[in-house]
Amino acid sequence: MKFEELKIFLDEKADQYNHPGFIENDPIQIPHRFTLKQDIEIAGFLAATISWGNRKAIIKSAEKMLDIMGNTPYDFVLNHSEKDLKLIENKSIHRTFNGEDFTYFIKQFNRIYNENESLEVLFRLNESETSFLHSVERFRSSFLGTEKHRSHKHVSSPYKNSSTKRIIMFLRWMVRKDKRGVDFGIWENIDQRYLSIPLDVHTGNISRKLGLISRTQNDWKTVEELDAVIRKFDENDPAKYDFALFGLGVTKELL
Repeated sequence: MKFEELKIFLDEKADQYNHPGFIENDPIQIPHRFTLKQDIEIAGFLAATISWGNRKAIIKSAEKMLDIMGNTPYDFVLNHSEKDLKLIENKSIHRTFNGEDFTYFIKQFNRIYNENESLEVLFRLNESETSFLHSVERFRSSFLGTEKHRSHKHVSSPYKNSSTKRIIMFLRWMVRKDKRGVDFGIWENIDQRYLSIPLDVHTGNISRKLGLISRTQNDWKTVEELDAVIRKFDENDPAKYDFALFGLGVTKELL
């Protein structure tokens, strides 16, 4: 397809899948159960962190974490006891993300929310930045600290050429504003024009079928390659094409 034809096609697909019905079968339904900003952030970050594998399993595991926190994530993060954490440590959560990891995340959230009103502060871009490359790495440093822990593997690093799919997806949820009812757009100080597509096997394969990218790896360099193309389609809202690529992947329309 030529540029204009491809843009029209992807605009139509983005419009088709970017609606409230999308929420029902997607991990984004987890933060949609809350209205308090901090609850949305915590529930969203946890759901995004375990977003690999079957979506039904992801949602079920995220619900398990919400149940453990009494379905009040922010209150639990701020007011949990050591006894609460001890009860979590040996629990099974989601595949390789276990109770020890969940406990570690709760402790890190506690520290961060005692210092900041919102996670947004940790992701703000500097004036010269046009992607979240350095922002994500600054967040990793703030969230994980310097002490080595097994949980560090659950927060990917673009500096190590990871696509950081789960963090990029979380950023789309928090930053993107379009009044369609799916993404939250609750972060006011980060411009959505710098968002990227959460790149995984499915969105990568669809992007290659459409000729959007040529690299064979699903890594940060490929994220940047895809950025260069989708920002030509819509420089103010490039991440909307995540709905198009994801939807095409789920329906297998291009197979």
